[in-house]
Amino acid sequence: MSLLDESGPLAIATRLLRLSEQLRRDSFLLFKELGIDFQPKWFPVLYILHHKPVLSVLELAAEIGYTHPSTITLLKELEKEKLVRSKKDKQDERKRLIQLSAKGEALVLQMQPVWQLVAAAATELLDTPHKLLEAVTEVEHQLKEKSFLARAKAFLPGESAAEST
Repeated sequence: MSLLDESGPLAIATRLLRLSEQLRRDSFLLFKELGIDFQPKWFPVLYILHHKPVLSVLELAAEIGYTHPSTITLLKELEKEKLVRSKKDKQDERKRLIQLSAKGEALVLQMQPVWQLVAAAATELLDTPHKLLEAVTEVEHQLKEKSFLARAKAFLPGESAAEST
């Protein structure tokens, strides 16, 4: 066990990032081994647009839980790869509507059987007494109720719980 692992809750963000990177790396290697040109970071956008075919950038950002700038960066990459396309909203020309391109739709069709493999492997991995997925969902809900920043500030000398909400 490393010193970071022994630090307990102090390194939770680092450990979650490390876990995420390992899962993404192994997923990438799986796709590569199966001859599919796919980056795991593209998954949330392709998955959402497969199920909700036309979304504004803001709607897409809300669906995937990313900031607007992060979503724009990812969309630029996907547009460069010709996996998504955008058009102006006829009702509001300031809005861009995003949808899968023909190439993106073909990739999703190619990916669907692999998504089933990934889901099966993840289900096996997550089948522990501690129920990680349920815990992550619970923590995400708690962060919506009260941010980590507010929680940490509540422990500052002179701060009260009422001031930090």
